[in-house]
Amino acid sequence: MTRKRSAHINLSRMRKQFAPKPLALGVASVFLAACSGDRQDAVIYKNAEECARDNPEQAQVCETAYQQALAEAERTGPKYSSQSDCENEFGPNQCRNVERSSGSFFMPFMAGYMLSNLLTPNRYQYQPLFTSYSPYSSYRYRWIGADGYNYGDLRQRRHKVRPDAFKPKPAVTRTIKRGGFGSTVRAKSNWGSKSSRSGWGG
Repeated sequence: MTRKRSAHINLSRMRKQFAPKPLALGVASVFLAACSGDRQDAVIYKNAEECARDNPEQAQVCETAYQQALAEAERTGPKYSSQSDCENEFGPNQCRNVERSSGSFFMPFMAGYMLSNLLTPNRYQYQPLFTSYSPYSSYRYRWIGADGYNYGDLRQRRHKVRPDAFKPKPAVTRTIKRGGFGSTVRAKSNWGSKSSRSGWGG
């Protein structure tokens, strides 16, 4: 009678050889925690009214955060010396003129704002978002942060983001030329890279 080859295999020895080591398990656990544990829920709204419809008990917070996001958009958003340069990147009638004592510039309208921790009193977080309606733009109908990060399609409103998505962005005080914003978005497509920490210049 011919014996099967598997009969000569020392199963006990194999299990011992392939048993996961405690150090490997520890490293894997840390890695998984780093990948999933540092993200938080965030929702994007076009305006305070949308936010209040979803959160009627937080209507005042929705309005306050919206006004704060508008101010942040003006502080950190891309700025152009001409309306044509701005509209080439964001679309017709999508830019406004801002007059300041230091001079005037054109910048895109805020398309929406991203909120997190809305239901936690005094701990909500916000960031302004922009989008393009220009047929010449590669980020048309995309949510774009003030730091150039692409959050995806306009139809996508719920996200898992890293806490540093809400960190204050540097103020932008100089203007850029046509194509400058698009180049920034492409350069910052990898969230977490060093390039995604800077804005359009101070």
